[in-house]
Amino acid sequence: MTQPANTAARRLVETLVINGVDRVFCVPGESYLAVLDALADVRDQIQVIACRHEAGAANMAEAYGKLTGKPGVCMVTRGPGATHASIGVHTAHQDSTPMILFVGQIALTDRGRGAFQEVDYREVFGGLAKWSTELESPSRTVEVVERAFATALQGRMGPVVVALPEDILHDDGGPAPVRPVVPAKAALDAAFVEQVRERLSKAERPLLVLGGSGWTDEAAGAIGDWAERIGLPVSLSFRRKDILSNDRPNYAGDLGLGCNPKLTARAKAADLIIAIGARLGENPTQGYTLLDRTKTAETLIHIHPGAEELGRVWAPLLSATADNSLAALALASIDPGRNWKAEADQAHADYQAFSTPVSVTGAVNMSECMAHLGEILPPTAIVTNGAGNFAAWLHRFYRHRACRTQLAPTSGAMGYGYPAALAAKSVHPDADVICIAGDGDYLMTGQEIATAVQYGINAVVVIVDNGTYGTIRMHQETHYPGAQRVIATDLKNPDFVKYAEAFGAFGIRCERTEDFPAALEAARNAGRPAVVHLITSAEDIAPLRTITGLRS
Repeated sequence: MTQPANTAARRLVETLVINGVDRVFCVPGESYLAVLDALADVRDQIQVIACRHEAGAANMAEAYGKLTGKPGVCMVTRGPGATHASIGVHTAHQDSTPMILFVGQIALTDRGRGAFQEVDYREVFGGLAKWSTELESPSRTVEVVERAFATALQGRMGPVVVALPEDILHDDGGPAPVRPVVPAKAALDAAFVEQVRERLSKAERPLLVLGGSGWTDEAAGAIGDWAERIGLPVSLSFRRKDILSNDRPNYAGDLGLGCNPKLTARAKAADLIIAIGARLGENPTQGYTLLDRTKTAETLIHIHPGAEELGRVWAPLLSATADNSLAALALASIDPGRNWKAEADQAHADYQAFSTPVSVTGAVNMSECMAHLGEILPPTAIVTNGAGNFAAWLHRFYRHRACRTQLAPTSGAMGYGYPAALAAKSVHPDADVICIAGDGDYLMTGQEIATAVQYGINAVVVIVDNGTYGTIRMHQETHYPGAQRVIATDLKNPDFVKYAEAFGAFGIRCERTEDFPAALEAARNAGRPAVVHLITSAEDIAPLRTITGLRS
C-alpha cells in the first residue's frame, strides 16, 4: 500500500533529502516501517545501509558526521534498538560530532502503560545528547527535524535523538520543507584578535593547541601556515592528529594518552597557550595535571564554539565563543612581530625522536608496522581505530598528513574503529581506508563484516591479536602485581582468517614484522573487504610499557 504524499514519515524523509543526507545507517524495525517505506521512494538520493547491530549503525553514523561535518543519520527501533545505539550517541557527545538518531517509538496512545519496549527517550538520552525529544504533533515534523539539524550543527556540535511514535507517522505531516538548515556560526571580533596579538607578542614560550570538530581544509591550512611562518610550536589534542600535517616543521606532537614527556614538559613550561577547539578535558591534560589552575588565568587563551566549555575547568586569561574554523582564519592574520623558530625546531625534533620505532620483545613490532603504514599509504588515506592500548602504537608512530584522515573516539569506545572504517569507505570508495583494531575491540562490532560484504565496502582491518584485554591487564599488573592476580582479561579468539572467509571476505595471517608489508599489500589489493590477522605478544601491550619495562 502506498502512503499518501504528505504523511509525517514522508515529510521527515523530505527534510533529510533537502538537507543533503545521502545515506542512512540503520537496523530496520517495525516501529518505524512508515519511514523505511518513505525511504524506498528516494533510493536514488539516500542510500540505506542496513547493519547487523545498532551499535555498529550508530558508530557508522557518528564516523560519517566526524568525516563530513554533516550530521550522520542513524535509525533504530525502540527499546533494545535504542539502548544498543546509545554508545554511538555517547561518542558523538564526547567527540563533538553532529549526529541525529531517529528511534521508532510506541504509539502515543500507549504511552505510560509500560507497553512493549517502552522507553522514555527524553530521560534516557537527556545526559547523552544535546537535545532529546519525541515527535508528538505530526504537523510539526519538519519543524522538529530542522531543529534537530540546527542543534546538531550549532555551537559545540553533537548528537540529537528524535523518537518517532509509530501511530502518528501515517498522519498529515504538515508543511513541506522549503530550504536546508544553515547553521549559525560565531566569529571572533577584531578587539579580541588584537588582544591575542598583544599577548602573543610578549610570549617567550608559546604553544598553540588545536582540537575539536568542524575544521575546514581552508582553516586548517591557514592556521598551519601561519604557525609555521612565525615558528609557533603547535600540538594537536587527543585523537585530533589529522587537523594539521604531522610533517610540518613546527609540529610538536599530540596531547594524548602516553604523551611524549618532552611535550608534556613543554606545555607545562609554556607562558602562553592558545587553545582553539580543544575542550582541554581529562585526556589531553593528562588527568588534569598538565595545566595549573593557579596559572591559567595568566597563560591560557581559550577559544571554543561552546560557551559552556569556557571556564569549565580552567580559568582563562582570555576566552571567546567562536566556530573553530572562523577563529583559525581570524588568528591567521595576526603579525606578532617576532618568531619562535628555535622553539619550533626543538619541538619538532622532540616529536620525531619520540615517533622513531622502538624495540619490543615479540616477533611483531607494532611501532615498525605503524611506521610502515605511514610510509606506504597516500596522505588522503583514512585510518580508524577503537579503544585499547593497541591504538597507542598507531597514534605514536603513524603520521597524518591531511585533514579528516583520522577517525578515532575521544570517548574511548571499544568497537568504534571497524564501523567507522565502513562509513568512511562508503563515502570515499576510492580512498585507502584502514582500521587498526584490537582483538577484544574488533569483536565488539566485528559482525559488521557482513555489512561490508553485502554492500561491497572494501575496507581493510588489521586485527592486533594479543589474546587479552591488554589495557586492563596492564592496569592489573601495575596496581595489583603478582602472578596470580590477572583475572578476566584472557581472550580465546577465533582464527580471524577463517572468520573473514566465512563471510566472503579476504583474510591473511601475519606473525612477523617482516611479513607485514606483504600481508597489508595483499589485503589492500583483495578487491573485497579484508582482514589482516596480526599476532602480537601480550608483553608488548603499549610502547611506554615496553620502554619502561612494566612487563609481567
